[in-house]
Amino acid sequence: MEPLRPKRLNPGDLIAIAAPSGPRMPHRRDQLDAVTGVLEELGYRVRHTPLVAAAAHHYWRAAPPEAQAAELNELLNDPEVRAIIPFSGGNATTAYLDRIDYDAVRRDPKPLLGFSDITALHLALHSQTGLVGMHADFAPGLSGLFWEDAAAERHREIRDLLNGLLTGAIGEVSLPADAAWETWRPGRATGRLVGGLLDRLINVEASPYALPPETWDGAVLFWEDVGRNLGHVWNQLHVLRMNGVFDRVGAMVVGIPLDVEIPADAPFGPVSVQEVVLDVLADYDFPILAGVDFGHTGPNLPMPVGVRAAVDATSRELRLLESPVS
Repeated sequence: MEPLRPKRLNPGDLIAIAAPSGPRMPHRRDQLDAVTGVLEELGYRVRHTPLVAAAAHHYWRAAPPEAQAAELNELLNDPEVRAIIPFSGGNATTAYLDRIDYDAVRRDPKPLLGFSDITALHLALHSQTGLVGMHADFAPGLSGLFWEDAAAERHREIRDLLNGLLTGAIGEVSLPADAAWETWRPGRATGRLVGGLLDRLINVEASPYALPPETWDGAVLFWEDVGRNLGHVWNQLHVLRMNGVFDRVGAMVVGIPLDVEIPADAPFGPVSVQEVVLDVLADYDFPILAGVDFGHTGPNLPMPVGVRAAVDATSRELRLLESPVS
């Protein structure tokens, strides 16, 4: 399927801050206010959806699946809304993939941002419509009040890069590393970016909204994970192997997993993510670039799903080759 590029953003466009995953808890009002100010300074209008404005929650989610799907579908069908930014991640999106109005996306493709749990939305939307999803920070990540260990200059660098990509002002661009990236296996490849949170990728691949197998032909598979048993990561990578994904991809880009490695004082430790990846991929020779700045440890580089990218694991470079918007 050919990528379906969302329409580029223009000054005065309306951006909706929504709750398709976790809730906007009351104590995070300062982050909501801060990101609203940032987006307005960039020249956009901002709307807080009812679930966000009310700080609604249903257990660990912003609302039951049917209510979250209804809010998302309303935004997808609203011609005034030109982009959707989730307030937070969590554990919700897989439950309503079957309730999404995919025809609305085909009629009026608009950027959807987010990472972590939003991976399931990015991949289902891509598999069903070709939509280029913007794997990037949630709304608080743009506020300067999140990722508090990151320097203000890094916040600004990524925010300007993301805005440039969404407006079409930036097309081909090398993604800027914060710390040095890692070569886990040397080599170069060019292909379309596909991936996100590994656990949600596996969920989508087990659902009726799985990516067509040809999606992986020459693709650059990017992934990260958070707070998971490293043995589970090993098993899920083997699921991708058995599904033939590694027979098709051109390269792998690993983000910065958080709370996944087995420390030295644990049973069977120490074991690193790198060791597990190379163990699973022992029979493959595609390049692997790692330590790339996306995941749950700091400001996320924008990784547009479906956009062609060039990976040079030898020189530790990752370059977007085309604009994610039309």
